[in-house]
Amino acid sequence: MTLSRKVVFWRHGRTEWNAQRRFQGQTDIPLDEVGLEQASDAARLLVGVRPTRIISSDLSRAASTASALAELVNLDVRTFAGLRETNAGTWEGQTREALIANHGDELAAWAAGSNLRPGGGETRTEVAQRVINVINDELTTISERETLVVVTHGGSARAAIAMMMELPPEHWAALGVLSNCAWSVLSEKDSQFGPAWRLQEYNAKSLPVPALGDDR
Repeated sequence: MTLSRKVVFWRHGRTEWNAQRRFQGQTDIPLDEVGLEQASDAARLLVGVRPTRIISSDLSRAASTASALAELVNLDVRTFAGLRETNAGTWEGQTREALIANHGDELAAWAAGSNLRPGGGETRTEVAQRVINVINDELTTISERETLVVVTHGGSARAAIAMMMELPPEHWAALGVLSNCAWSVLSEKDSQFGPAWRLQEYNAKSLPVPALGDDR
């Protein structure tokens, strides 16, 4: 039996643009004071997943969040442009209200799971694939029972989780929006059937606990 490896997707803390409900995309907006506190609080809990390696988007809001955990577990953080949020082109910096007023139909279709390019940027499948490319490279040197923490963004994390779970793209919107500094945990399955990964926790702010069930 293969001993399970884990991948923990951790969304960054709050930024001023989050509070203003502006579409951030790849615009490099730092954590605000609330976001820094969120990262510190969450890091103290995530010590419990016993991270083996921490990787992060190179955008400052993710890298700062990652640093809060790295300092507690004495690990370095490696940053990758491939873990960035969706490139949303001309939508970046616009408030949700402005997007609804000016691009309402496109926004609704994109939120419902359409693979369109927000603001002329990237499709969800393109985002998912570049994130998973980084993760797969890292997993080649992650051993049994080890845990990879991926500090990234709400949209990129949702897309990557959906692709790792082998969900059809038209069903990706079934995964809800991730909260600031919440995390999701995927564990490797030891079965030869079905997807290689099982979603243990989603949009969580507490640690996973053992689950007992007939289909374990």
